[in-house]
Amino acid sequence: MGKSLCILGRQPALGLAELESLYGAEHIKPLTGAALLDIPAEQINFRQLGGTIKVAQVLAVLPDHDWKKLVEYLIDKIPEHLTSAPEGKFTLGLSVYGLKVSPAEINRAGLQIKKVVSQSGRPARVVPNKTPALSSAQVLHNKLIHKGGWELIFIPDGDKVILAQSLFVQDIEAYAARDQVRPARDARVGMLPPKLAQIIINLAAGRPETRMDEHWDKGDGLGRFMVLDPFCGTGVILQEALLMGYSVYGTDIEPRLVEYSKKNLQWLVEQNPKLEGKTALEVADATTYRWPGFSTIASELYLGRPLAKLPESPKLREIISDVNTITSKFLKNLAPQLKAEQQICLAVPAWREPNGELVKLPLIDPVESASLAHKGRAFHRIDRLTDMGYTYSDLKHVRRDDLVYFRENQVVARQLLRLRKV
Repeated sequence: MGKSLCILGRQPALGLAELESLYGAEHIKPLTGAALLDIPAEQINFRQLGGTIKVAQVLAVLPDHDWKKLVEYLIDKIPEHLTSAPEGKFTLGLSVYGLKVSPAEINRAGLQIKKVVSQSGRPARVVPNKTPALSSAQVLHNKLIHKGGWELIFIPDGDKVILAQSLFVQDIEAYAARDQVRPARDARVGMLPPKLAQIIINLAAGRPETRMDEHWDKGDGLGRFMVLDPFCGTGVILQEALLMGYSVYGTDIEPRLVEYSKKNLQWLVEQNPKLEGKTALEVADATTYRWPGFSTIASELYLGRPLAKLPESPKLREIISDVNTITSKFLKNLAPQLKAEQQICLAVPAWREPNGELVKLPLIDPVESASLAHKGRAFHRIDRLTDMGYTYSDLKHVRRDDLVYFRENQVVARQLLRLRKV
């Protein structure tokens, strides 16, 4: 185990779940905030990963955590590796995860290594550390994944330390560009981050060899594997699915939002003409509509009213009841349209209390529904997921309760449901 190293994002459980969905639990070894894969780094489709910020190739497994010995190893080995590096200026960055090493110690090590490189007769520069690990922006700005640049990563694996070299780093500016420059946006319906959209799609699509591609074949050039978003909103999931190589089908009950999606996808196609002809959009009520076909569903469902703070119990009860009703009707409508074992991923709301606990939909968590009744938030109990023909498509390395996306001080979180038809 250990051909490549993935450094995971702010909520590592989501990134780990995404990797397991795409590559299989047997190929992954979880680390703290990271994962080892027995797949070569160059075979990982990094641009399609929303939950991984760096992908590196493993260079060595070192026997202990002693920082002095780790630096001595680098000083000994770098001259040898420089012989295969391009001529010219050499730029080095060091990132340390999970070891008790200060930025000052890392910077001193960088100066020692710079001296060794300079003695070999070539100019060298070391990127200074303000924190133990360099940010994605620092790696990109200093061109550490280009020729003549190295970012070396140290991360513990039990009593050993993995040494790896970054090959790919998440381009935050590219995400921001396609998120903020789209022609049609609507903050009132929530702004789904593109990285989260990628995670939802990957949790739905799963491993290529298990995909049920036969579910969409109209012969109209839209392609065989189609991602359906029945609550498409302004089209963020559709956009990301297109960029990942899928055909897309979006519906929404609001004509205004369907028009927004059309504008945004047309804008995307103008920048990427090869995406032409891979989209279908229409106005439809997801609680009653019968879609002509799709391979999987990746969608953020109705999140309820935007909230700046958690409302009093009666108002929260009303909001949750509305969301629960729409979600239930949608799932009941969808169930007979799915084939056995067909997998989907849905983002549904969960409301964060001041102590950090989550108030979930009664549909999703009937036990929590009962507990809420004791708090004066009683709900009418409705059918469970299993009663409607669904089961959780659980993962080995990540608990289903950990599949929750939120930002600090955000009231409405998104719980990701990876389901399959029984």
